[in-house]
Amino acid sequence: MKDTFKHQGLRQQLVNTIKEKGITNDNVLKAIGKIPRHLFMDSGFLDHAYQDKAFPIAANQTISQPYTVAFQTELLQVEKGHKILEIGTGSGYQTAVLCLLGATVYSIERQLELFKITSKFLPKLGYRPKKLIFGDGYKGLKEEAPFDSIIVTAGAPMVPKALLGQLKIGGRLVIPVGEDVQTMTLFVRKGPKDFEQREFGEFRFVPMLEDKN
Repeated sequence: MKDTFKHQGLRQQLVNTIKEKGITNDNVLKAIGKIPRHLFMDSGFLDHAYQDKAFPIAANQTISQPYTVAFQTELLQVEKGHKILEIGTGSGYQTAVLCLLGATVYSIERQLELFKITSKFLPKLGYRPKKLIFGDGYKGLKEEAPFDSIIVTAGAPMVPKALLGQLKIGGRLVIPVGEDVQTMTLFVRKGPKDFEQREFGEFRFVPMLEDKN
């Protein structure tokens, strides 16, 4: 598992690319600049690891476009020590970004194959989420709630009520909502039943799967 000067140089170019697209949070940019994305992909894709594109991984899933990862992370307003629930561990790349930002991360993956790969792989690279869970993201993680923020990394046809209910007051849910094309949506919990909702344009994600447990 090598991370060479060439990889580091390519990462810096990637950081410049997502900066030009509008990402301004310094900590997010530093995390993207530090994490060896090529190690999260099949070796055949090494040449493409630092392009700002999504790529296929195991179980017919994808590793998200770096800009999308940075965009969602920026919306979360992560602070050190924040307790964050991630729905869709996938390759573990987004998980690594959150860990590097100092968050306490709980992550749920619905694909057993990916769950097995990522739960072994992340600690090898030094990224240690508090908990990786194989299960149904629609249900969230009630026993660990409430969370400072929740991030969903797959396209949800609707907003799961369970996730809204597991946010702290002031907590943020970032979720792409829609069938074929998704609208990036931010919910901020203002009170027990009061949520502020904002939309941030169209994105494309693999669909969020359910009915696992």
